[in-house]
Amino acid sequence: MTIAKYAYTCLDCPEPIILAEFYSKITGWEIQPFDASKPEQVDWLELLVDGKTKMAFQQIENYKTPTWPENETPQQLHMDFHALDLDQTEAKLLEIGARKASYQDSPDRFRAYLDPAGHPFCIVKNENA
Repeated sequence: MTIAKYAYTCLDCPEPIILAEFYSKITGWEIQPFDASKPEQVDWLELLVDGKTKMAFQQIENYKTPTWPENETPQQLHMDFHALDLDQTEAKLLEIGARKASYQDSPDRFRAYLDPAGHPFCIVKNENA
């Protein structure tokens, strides 16, 4: 029996517009404020596909950047994205502001990066991407 339907992931961050623009460049998803009638509202932004929220970004005061892999400040979660070519994808990610993580477990299969707010995410090689 289903208790609830998963909707989307929201990332805490100091500046939602920076993360919304960053992940919009990766996914091609549209940026929209939580309340579309208030475009000036930037403390909660969403990425939508066909009018449905897929990701959200919430402004948090005193945000602490995760220190993965050291984990002094834990990552809490990370996202995985699929890509056909890891080298081409990496070049594009670095160009839009991602940082390559110092720790790489299996770089021929997946690679770890940090978004502009320091959240870790991975690009996984997948022939069906």
